[in-house]
Amino acid sequence: MKFAETRNNAVPTYCVSTDTLLEVSATFDQTVKEWIQKNHFLGSIGQSVLCPTKEGEMIALLGMGNKNSRKRSRFSLAAAAKSLPAGSYEILNPEAVENFEIEALGWLMNSYIFDKYKNKKDTHAYLVEPKTINSKRILQIAEAEAFARDLINTPTSDMGPEDLALAAKSLANKFNAHYSEIVGEELIEQNFPLIHAVGRASSQEPRLLRIKHGNNGPKVTLVGKGVCFDTGGLNIKPGRSMGLMKKDMGGAANVLALASMLLSTDVNIQLTVLIPAVENSISGNSFRPGDILKSRNGSTVEINNTDAEGRLVLADTLSLASEENPDLLISMATLTGAARVAVGSDLAPFFTEKNDVSEILKASGEAQSDPVWPLPFWDPYEKLIEPEHADLDNAPSGGFGGAITAALFLRRFVSKPSSYIHFDIYAWSETNKPGLSKGGITQGPRAILHALPKILDL
Repeated sequence: MKFAETRNNAVPTYCVSTDTLLEVSATFDQTVKEWIQKNHFLGSIGQSVLCPTKEGEMIALLGMGNKNSRKRSRFSLAAAAKSLPAGSYEILNPEAVENFEIEALGWLMNSYIFDKYKNKKDTHAYLVEPKTINSKRILQIAEAEAFARDLINTPTSDMGPEDLALAAKSLANKFNAHYSEIVGEELIEQNFPLIHAVGRASSQEPRLLRIKHGNNGPKVTLVGKGVCFDTGGLNIKPGRSMGLMKKDMGGAANVLALASMLLSTDVNIQLTVLIPAVENSISGNSFRPGDILKSRNGSTVEINNTDAEGRLVLADTLSLASEENPDLLISMATLTGAARVAVGSDLAPFFTEKNDVSEILKASGEAQSDPVWPLPFWDPYEKLIEPEHADLDNAPSGGFGGAITAALFLRRFVSKPSSYIHFDIYAWSETNKPGLSKGGITQGPRAILHALPKILDL
């Protein structure tokens, strides 16, 4: 993702809504006006038109729709830009675009394509770097988005636990942060039994990744689920459900993107990133349904489904995070299909015990075109995660409230639940959308980034 390399030969571009089309077009010459009419350009979302002027030059018009239609499109400017031919475009009336900084980010995100394995590279319509916004900051965020998307889109053959560790280490080195990892049998020696149990069947050893940066300010810890592939274990998934499981490390990719966004600023926090990186594979030493496993904090867990492995690796990691007593603890995970049933694939549901935190996150998500939505830590459901023979059940029967019971499970491993926020994300776009190409995406990092100062002030 990048801006156009030069303003030279860029097409002058104007943004118009359905309400302002007549007013704006009145400033153009007759050749342009006739071209607008011939191409049935109305200023609707997703419309664009290249118009010749009487001097033989070209200008572009981008449709921004109206207030109601913009509510149905996350990135209106990106929607129009997608229909432009390859080239460079300079917007001359940015004041006509509501929340132009976020819309410019959407245009940048349009240019992302996962072409690592393609010999033919695609070309794009590039935006000339705007002068009216903090374009450097927008580019940093776009780069973090692209980093996460690349991680999620890369097949597990090239993005196993070892590769995810290398990516995390590379990010740490980029920002002069401290990186460390605990690998294989060291997990047992240092009391991370659930991480080891889930990942031990893979040919790549399970590991716990840690990034630390900063010595001053509030302690903020990010925990991301790094299941690089999820077969379901011995409760093996059907083939059609396994097809997208390279994205089961989407939580890890999202917290790494958020860390990149934070570290590229001068934010005054003590940041820790923790990622349990495993592959839930199948072999003779796979953990089994019916096993009762002991966790880092001493709680026992009855395994009723090996496909509910994400909460297991997160449990040990959240226990470690809590031992360091952070002021704010955030986990992100592609955890439950129940969350998708509840809110669909566009919204990122989250859990918090504080209503004011919930309102801050919702408002930030709306402002940043990174929509999030609260679900409850519903205490009456606690009994659903308490089986007969152990402290906790990793897969309660019944099928109701699956996202909530998973969140309640995770909360059991957090020492200060009032300072804990959990995101149950999808991390995937099913189709090509403006700013969101089909494949891996982030859900929540930009909302968290801009909400963080207000949350820490509470």
